[in-house]
Amino acid sequence: MARRGVQEGSVYRRADGRWVAVLHVGYSGGKRQRKSFYGATRQEVASRLAGAVRDRQLGKSPVPEREKLGDFLNRWLEDTARRSIRVSTYAIYEVSLRKHIIPAIGHLKLARLSADDLDGLYSRLLSGGLSPKTVRMIHAVLHRALSHAQRRGAIAVNPASVAAPPSAPRREFRTLAPDEAALLLKAALSDRLYGVYLLALTCGLRQGEILGLRWADVDLNRAVLHVRQQVYRMAGEWVFSEPKTAAGRRTVSLSGSAVEALRERRLAQNKERLRAETWEDLDLVFSNRRGNPIDKANLLRGSFWPLLERAGLPHMRFHDLRHSCASLLLAEGVHPKVVQEMLGHSSISVTLDIYSHVLPSMQADAAEKMDRLLAASN
Repeated sequence: MARRGVQEGSVYRRADGRWVAVLHVGYSGGKRQRKSFYGATRQEVASRLAGAVRDRQLGKSPVPEREKLGDFLNRWLEDTARRSIRVSTYAIYEVSLRKHIIPAIGHLKLARLSADDLDGLYSRLLSGGLSPKTVRMIHAVLHRALSHAQRRGAIAVNPASVAAPPSAPRREFRTLAPDEAALLLKAALSDRLYGVYLLALTCGLRQGEILGLRWADVDLNRAVLHVRQQVYRMAGEWVFSEPKTAAGRRTVSLSGSAVEALRERRLAQNKERLRAETWEDLDLVFSNRRGNPIDKANLLRGSFWPLLERAGLPHMRFHDLRHSCASLLLAEGVHPKVVQEMLGHSSISVTLDIYSHVLPSMQADAAEKMDRLLAASN
């Protein structure tokens, strides 16, 4: 606590040896509010005080040293994060804060939060049964929120940058070999959603991107489609949103078989429209029989998993079709940069890291080509 009668802005040493300065930060409930700055040296406190004075002159409001982490996180989520993240991401942040972070460490003071506090939180969450992947996600939420606090001068160092979240083991995925992919497509020929599986295997589109694809984003004459939106269900409502990143908004070339399948899909959909009593005109390429988006769970249970069984293929995730597309292309010698752009990865390193299992065979093929090249030159 600052001593009574101490002039605002002065720096003094307390009886316990710590240095402190006080700054007036406004009024609350008719009472004058002050912010205290503490440090081990006079120079440290004076520097923090000068920074706070500059912020006040620029109209920035310093966060009181007494503010609890939970109060800050709630304010950050509603006043800052909500404006810059998708609805689905907001829901993840909100659950992470409400269920895991604030109940455990929300009572701690923001200004005194340490990496040890966060490491202890992560250990308790793991012991309580949360997966390393979930804890890493909670760490990411904290890191983003505390980075905001650091930029605003509320904390000098982001403790999440020093904390050690658990390492998440890479999830194994199954990819289809060329003959298996052919079996799947053959079994899907009679399925009204044949084009869904063809686009997943030949273009590497995500499930939400395929189900959110609009006819306006398909150019069959030029044999390209533009990935501009995706669809997902949130709290019982359909949500259409842009891809997460700029790389996700991309143009993908269509194979001849894909162009033919989409032409047939358009004809079949026109017939469905005529037969339907009501039709929701959302311009979706792949819709249900009333024009609405296809529910992902219904797609899996009603079409995809039975399709795998008919083809004699083992159970797999729909997302593994995307992995299969990338693996097949890389194995055929398609340049990783092309695969990166098709899949919408942010960088080529992401593509190479995910599909590193294909690299050994690519290297062996390159060695054989080099032998043939040198033998031909002799």
